[in-house]
Amino acid sequence: MIQSVPATLSVVIPAHNEEGSIDETLTKLFNALSAEGIPHEIVVVNDHSSDKTEDNLKDLSARIPTLICYNNDGPGGFGYAVRYGLDRFKGDYVAVMMADLSDSPSDLIAFYKKIIEGYDCVFGTRFSTGGKTIDYPLIKLIINRIANFIVSISMGIRYNDTTNAFKMYSRQTIAGLKPFLSPHFNLTLELPLKAIIRGYSYAIVPNTWTNRKSGESKLKIREMGSRYFFILLYCLIEKFFSRSDFKKK
Repeated sequence: MIQSVPATLSVVIPAHNEEGSIDETLTKLFNALSAEGIPHEIVVVNDHSSDKTEDNLKDLSARIPTLICYNNDGPGGFGYAVRYGLDRFKGDYVAVMMADLSDSPSDLIAFYKKIIEGYDCVFGTRFSTGGKTIDYPLIKLIINRIANFIVSISMGIRYNDTTNAFKMYSRQTIAGLKPFLSPHFNLTLELPLKAIIRGYSYAIVPNTWTNRKSGESKLKIREMGSRYFFILLYCLIEKFFSRSDFKKK
């Protein structure tokens, strides 16, 4: 059932050396959510940036009233930064987005409208009808499709874009998925697989992914293979041997 009182949305954005993107990303995000009248907070976690990202965030805080900035004072890494934000967000729902505007604010709004129908999670897919990628590097595309095929076959699920970082969860779902294990991009796999295994409801919504215009990708393919495999193996063990101890209550 759609809620009569607008639910608050938190958007967690990890940012490492994003001085060339962060201004445009946050400005467009704030304008889009404000235009829709969606109560929200934008939670940016500066992840040990060595450029002007932190300075830019200070300037943006004076212009964007819903912006909340943290410095990750723990270990660096995508997963650690996202987890830092997931431990501190205040909304009824939370989405994870990238700082380089590869994720679309209009898609975020579509996710929000879907999740308030009563789902526990909304998962984006770039590779189903309505989904789209723009300037996706070929080698990454090939590895992505192989990895997601292995995940879907191993887990017995039809969702074909589990490694897509762009997803949305209810506050109760995030609480039910803890503790988190992943320090790096494998968190993008851990969250949806745990949610599916533990019985949380989800909808799959197509989204568009656009390659960054400035800076460099933080995802290092050579470093991630074993980390993704570790999370997949962990989730398989939980699925078949946990005896439903972690199921949604």
